Amino acid sequence: MEGDELLSLVPFFLASLVPVILIIAAFLISRRASRFLTGAAVVTTLAAGLAYLAVLLLPLLSWAGYDARTMLPSSVMHEVMQLDIVSCAMFLLVSALAFVVVRFSRSYLAGQRELDRYARYLLLTLASVTVLVTSNHLAVLVVAWFATDVGLHQLLTFYRTRRQAIIVAHKKFLLSRVADACFVSSIVLIGSEVGTLRIDVVNAVAGAGREMSPMLHLATVLLVFGVLLKSAQIPFHGWMQQVMEAPTPVSALLHAGVVNIGGFVMIRLAPLMAHAYIAQGILLGVGLFTTIVAALVMTTRPAIKGVLAWSTIGQMGFMLVQCGLGAWHLALMHLLAHSLYKAHTFLSTGSVVQQWRANHVVHSPHASLWHVIAGAVIVCLAVAPFYAATILSSDHMSSSIGPLALVLALSFAPMTGRALAAGKRAFWLAALFTVGASAAYFGWHVAFELIAPEINAGPGASTLEWSIVVGGLGLLFVTQSILQTNPNGRFSNWLQPHLLSGLYIDDWFTRVTFRLWPPGFH
Repeated sequence: MEGDELLSLVPFFLASLVPVILIIAAFLISRRASRFLTGAAVVTTLAAGLAYLAVLLLPLLSWAGYDARTMLPSSVMHEVMQLDIVSCAMFLLVSALAFVVVRFSRSYLAGQRELDRYARYLLLTLASVTVLVTSNHLAVLVVAWFATDVGLHQLLTFYRTRRQAIIVAHKKFLLSRVADACFVSSIVLIGSEVGTLRIDVVNAVAGAGREMSPMLHLATVLLVFGVLLKSAQIPFHGWMQQVMEAPTPVSALLHAGVVNIGGFVMIRLAPLMAHAYIAQGILLGVGLFTTIVAALVMTTRPAIKGVLAWSTIGQMGFMLVQCGLGAWHLALMHLLAHSLYKAHTFLSTGSVVQQWRANHVVHSPHASLWHVIAGAVIVCLAVAPFYAATILSSDHMSSSIGPLALVLALSFAPMTGRALAAGKRAFWLAALFTVGASAAYFGWHVAFELIAPEINAGPGASTLEWSIVVGGLGLLFVTQSILQTNPNGRFSNWLQPHLLSGLYIDDWFTRVTFRLWPPGFH
């Protein structure tokens, strides 16, 4: 191998060192707490540094003419590893989360027993996720996802004496094993139809425009079912709202990283999934239903962590809706933003509780339905210029921008309505926030569509599909507005008890699954 070829592979070697270092460190963890508190933090710092260096070198070497994808397209490294815009973004995200979560654990778990076991499985889980997000082989991806679940299961049961933690981990374990069976069946079908399990080759074959065979349709449907099972979509969502028995750093890792893997896999296989209309229809239907239910139930949760859990369920549902609509670049943007937001929110839960109490000590004026309607009109007028500027500035902009502009306006309307009721100062603050958030949203919309063209291939969603999504989210907006503006009305009194019980979906699911395989207690 020549020097230029070796130089082009440097980012891949650096990236491959990250999981290797984490795995070696996991097995060298000492039983002494003091060594855990320093050793694990040092290891994740080194791993994060290598990840950022690898991602930084990749475009620099490419611009200098040392592009490993063209110089060594059939090397062993490319059989198992891929570094493109999607994998690099996730690689950096996971590395940053590893750095933050381990350092937070140093203070949060100081003085706890069995820190060596916690550190070992935390590092193994992080190593598995880094292998998963950089994988270029479906078999490696599935094995890494399985290893991630095994490590996460041990972290969720860190407190072995807590009965609720054991029940939740058992429920997630059952769902994950069914999902693994779906994944294995899916990649067997894909391998037999395409002749390879390399992700880039599978995407290239799918992107060639050839009609998908019934076997490939079945493979994508099985893949989607596995993703729904592992992404806490209704009715498989119960474990997500009950994992609060685990340490807070584990909850942060789960909500900010692990649960988003389903969306990442859909984005990674975007050229294939873009032609799988049956699988996309399932994503759209289940994701939209989950989004609506989670958004309504979330408003009834009394505890901040319960709100965050239902928020994650709903956000994952909306991310899968974007995948079902073929808005892959928006799904990627949503994934990254949601991960960073949830990591920060979980790790700062104490301050969030203090802010919530401070906001509720002062009595806030009651917003009427007319305030909400006026807020919706004002927000639509504020969003319209950004929508027009985005359309006029780009000739290739997707048809998703119009419906998403309406959805964005509806999401800001309740806040603006409450601000109108509170007075001029609150209104101008809300207006400033709306304008800034709208500018950022449309700016990132354009940026992600330009920097990730490889995931935007395939036919876009039909007008009917967009109409269903906008209609569903419009129904959600109307229902939330009625519940907030008339909490003691007949409709609210009828719906609220059902929302408090989560529409009884998880209760039914738990009875059925535990009847088939009850959890064991020691």
